[in-house]
Amino acid sequence: MTPERHEPAVPTATYRLQLQPDFPFAAASAAVPYLASLGVSHLHLSPILEAVPGSLHGYDVVDHARVRGELGGEEGLRALARTAGEHGLGLVVDIVPNHMAMAPRHNHALWEVLREGPESPYARWFDIDWEAQDGKVLLPVLGHPVGRELDRLKVDGDVLRYYDHAFPLREGTGKLPLPRLLDAQWYRPVWWRLARTDLNYRRFFSISELIGVRVEDPEVFEATHAKILQLLREGVIDGLRVDHPDGLADPDGYLDRLHTATGGRWTVVEKILSDGEHLPPSWPVAGTTGYDALRHVDGLFTDPAGAGELLGQYRRFAAPQTDRGGDWAATVRRSAYNVITHELAAETERLTRVASRVCTASPEVALRDRAPWALRTALQELLVRLEVYRPYASVDPATVVTEEAAAEARLAFVVPEEGEAVDVVRDLVLGRAGDGPDHVEFRTRFAQAASALRAKSVEDTAYYRYVPLLSANEVGGDPGHPAVSPEDFHAYCARVQRDWPATGTVVSTHDTKRSADVRAALAVLTECPGRWAEVLDEVTADEEGAPDGQLAWAAWQTVFGLGPADGRRVRQALLKHVREAGLYTSWTEQEPPYEEAVDRFVAEGPCGAAGERVAALRAALEPYIRANVLGTALVHLTMPGVPDLYQGTEAECRTLVDPDNRRLVDLPPAGSGEKGEVTAAALRLRARRPELFGAAATYAPLGAQGPAAEHCAAFVRSGEVVTAVTRLSLRLAESGGWRDTLLPLPAGRWADALTPGREFEGQVPVAELFERLPVALLERAAGPSGRE
Repeated sequence: MTPERHEPAVPTATYRLQLQPDFPFAAASAAVPYLASLGVSHLHLSPILEAVPGSLHGYDVVDHARVRGELGGEEGLRALARTAGEHGLGLVVDIVPNHMAMAPRHNHALWEVLREGPESPYARWFDIDWEAQDGKVLLPVLGHPVGRELDRLKVDGDVLRYYDHAFPLREGTGKLPLPRLLDAQWYRPVWWRLARTDLNYRRFFSISELIGVRVEDPEVFEATHAKILQLLREGVIDGLRVDHPDGLADPDGYLDRLHTATGGRWTVVEKILSDGEHLPPSWPVAGTTGYDALRHVDGLFTDPAGAGELLGQYRRFAAPQTDRGGDWAATVRRSAYNVITHELAAETERLTRVASRVCTASPEVALRDRAPWALRTALQELLVRLEVYRPYASVDPATVVTEEAAAEARLAFVVPEEGEAVDVVRDLVLGRAGDGPDHVEFRTRFAQAASALRAKSVEDTAYYRYVPLLSANEVGGDPGHPAVSPEDFHAYCARVQRDWPATGTVVSTHDTKRSADVRAALAVLTECPGRWAEVLDEVTADEEGAPDGQLAWAAWQTVFGLGPADGRRVRQALLKHVREAGLYTSWTEQEPPYEEAVDRFVAEGPCGAAGERVAALRAALEPYIRANVLGTALVHLTMPGVPDLYQGTEAECRTLVDPDNRRLVDLPPAGSGEKGEVTAAALRLRARRPELFGAAATYAPLGAQGPAAEHCAAFVRSGEVVTAVTRLSLRLAESGGWRDTLLPLPAGRWADALTPGREFEGQVPVAELFERLPVALLERAAGPSGRE
């Protein structure tokens, strides 16, 4: 399919809407006038293609050829696009190339595969290992072993039913006795617990309800992208957000194909960059969805010394074991071992089979005589040592699977000769051991397993075990080093402006574990760790029933960050917290007594009368929280890149992990509240003068001078706009305030975009600049001494 030529339009700012049956295209259309007045250029829509009925997120796609009926169908989408266009707005949509819903009765392609097996024309769509499980697709849907569920498996014509599940019957098998009928199918319904060890299709992370799609196959790419490409060609949508490209067999090849097919439309990828990692420079995309920006913005408002002191207080209070929440690196490593031997055991086994097959058939004698257990151990030891999500074909894999990691991995073997399996595996990963089909499959699956392991072990496990500062435990974050110096922040921004000026930036998303405003409040604790510890000692002195110290610390921080809220929301988030941590209960091995103790503790402690003491501390710290909230918002909206606002966050928004952050929201009036005022002013400036923030723009740090200079972070965009914010404002107040600190502005007169009528010139006292708000947005004034 050859798209029409189209000059790619880069958004000035996007606004993310979470579509769902209760917020369809029509509701989005009704919001368009407000969003246009806010100053964004594009609506950013969650997935729009047909999904499992009732889905609240849309990432469980069942049909790529249809726009989702529950949202209003294609007619509703086109009506939204027309309304948006009438108000000068475009549409950016989220696409999901990696997986589909494992829901056969809704997913026609999957239904046909289960009915016809590997000979189905749709079999190439799905990443199924037909050599495993005797050529049958394992379906982990039964509540108990199959022998206990036979009475609940019902034959209904040519359909096998189990509660609300439905599966097709192979032709001619419908009248067989049930045990023989089950044996005759291309699939095996099994106890759900077998997914951990026996599953033979690729999943999204460890979610068996989502099956991997083989978009590396050109025909599959064409079939799964035809509708999206049509909507792009016809101008209904203007840009794309690509969900989880790290799960794909070949992200490099996929993005090249997508770039060609879209004619180079503005596209960002949900790529999580580890500290020091850069986006592969060859990728034909505008950049990431922005979690790297989130980490740098949050870090700017985090006190490095105080974060270290807070860690010490946490260790004293909670007494965590070193590798179960006491030390970040050790906790990540332990979590990785837990995940790779438990949740991802089936993926490890598949990799081991491929590696063993390669070694057995290899003409290279050095690869032979490798026991499967040794290859499995080598794989595990190398995978848990990866510090990024995965290797890529376009980046030297030796920089990811390092010799240092291999040396550590060899120590797991008692017999040195058996430890040579590490070198075998590393050579296979690096492409040094051949390039046949099995070699390619091994490299591909190693990379895919690596990304799943990193996500599950870091974001979904370690973040819930290591909890000294919850604001640092965010997607793409580095809890071991939560603070970012102004120098490092400026260097990051300069690099983004130079290399990826149209990348996405975010501070809140549908996936963030806490909204930006909750994290902004928590960051203040790094400025008063001793005070926080004293309050915790007070509220816990007479307390009984805290299940464990780590949970108690996290619970108290949660209510501090959230502020007054419905206790049900807090209890829901903390129940998810302890299950993700997996220390005393988990999603698959639940411990009801422990979970009941958590619920009682939260209700009686943080959400009870004792919580008033923490609420009083938050109230006392409100001026400093305010500085962080406004500073985070303004920096995000004026730094390099294309800012994406999550629904409702233009005003103060305090939410916890999903589903809390995906609730329906009432959009506030534009400019309501101080944060709304700052947001609207920055967005309207971007909309009015996009050239100051785009690809040809410039970024330059602006240093303050004087005794409190480190507390003013400022920069200049294209010589025409100045952003200045207050950082570490509590420390500032304790040290005597701004005193005679000055901010030397570039030559000319500068108008205050947040307080009309004020103008500045030359060396401005910072106290005067921040007289009304702890942030300032200045635009070069017109006139003889203003704009040239």
